[in-house]
Amino acid sequence: MQHQQHDVVIIGGGQAGLAVGYYLRRTGLSFVILDAEEGPGGAWRHAWPSLRLFSPAKWSSLPGWIMSGGVDYYPSLNETLDYMTQYEQRYQLPIERPVWVTAVQRDEDGLTVQGSTGEWGAKAIVSATGSWRKPCIPEYPGRERFQGEQLHSADYDTPLAFAGKRVLIIGGANSGAQILAEVSQLAEVTWVTRSEPQFLPDEVDGRYLFDRASERYQALQSGAGTTASDGFGSVVMVPPVKEARERGVLSSIQPFERFTETGVVWPDGSEEQIDAVIWCTGFQPALDHLAPLGVLNGNNEIEVEGTRSVHEPRLWLVGYGEWTGYASATLIGVGRSARATANQIATAI
Repeated sequence: MQHQQHDVVIIGGGQAGLAVGYYLRRTGLSFVILDAEEGPGGAWRHAWPSLRLFSPAKWSSLPGWIMSGGVDYYPSLNETLDYMTQYEQRYQLPIERPVWVTAVQRDEDGLTVQGSTGEWGAKAIVSATGSWRKPCIPEYPGRERFQGEQLHSADYDTPLAFAGKRVLIIGGANSGAQILAEVSQLAEVTWVTRSEPQFLPDEVDGRYLFDRASERYQALQSGAGTTASDGFGSVVMVPPVKEARERGVLSSIQPFERFTETGVVWPDGSEEQIDAVIWCTGFQPALDHLAPLGVLNGNNEIEVEGTRSVHEPRLWLVGYGEWTGYASATLIGVGRSARATANQIATAI
């Protein structure tokens, strides 16, 4: 088993890890990016093939290099993977893969990362593992009894497997809307959401979401505070979702009461036979590797100031969502958190 020593070890080679690596290159610190995947792309490698980004190419770019396509083109999954592959090569980022990190531990000299191919010592650790490996499926009465197929959006690949079937799609965000759009072309689909789905106006895209996150960030920095709602919804009207609306399938109903062996029971007591359920119900941060440090709280998060752990100041977390930086779980938004993190590490060590 190899042992290496670096100033910084970044755990995760997806968009957050690449963004931090981009800024660390400017500091002169030695660093390595450990990635569990077989190739570039991070969690994007596991998305369904027909996925479209909900921000135009210009607004779906990592720091330093704009994705081609301009302000009106929504990149495909393959185009996103190609961009991330070229990004690694363009900036010659020091990535080792596949390396599965099992634990981060304290030692006499700093922190040690235990991995599937060796161990790495570091003065600072950046965890950038995202959430794809921790899909969230809520507890639901009778779910274990249901004999049909169940899968999370993390494992969804193609609508062909559902042709001619009766399918429930559960979850009202962008993944639910996009998967509904294509599965409904081949199957009888019911969209189940806790509340009425909220849709952005047709002329608004993911740029708006990033701008609103930036405004919230600036308001908090200035001490002005921020409002909980901006008056817009969350589903971006990318072309497949618009097409689903034109077919009249972009509507949802309130949740059912419980599962049966063959289907579900609705609030009015009626039973319906269902063949499959696709859970589009989000993810939790993938932080199991940090458990030995004793910094995880009951919400499976880590208390941070900015991106720096409060209880282990040699640890930073980037790209996990709002609690580690506004819009930090997006391609365009992670750059701000990455830059601040790299600068802080350079000062701290």
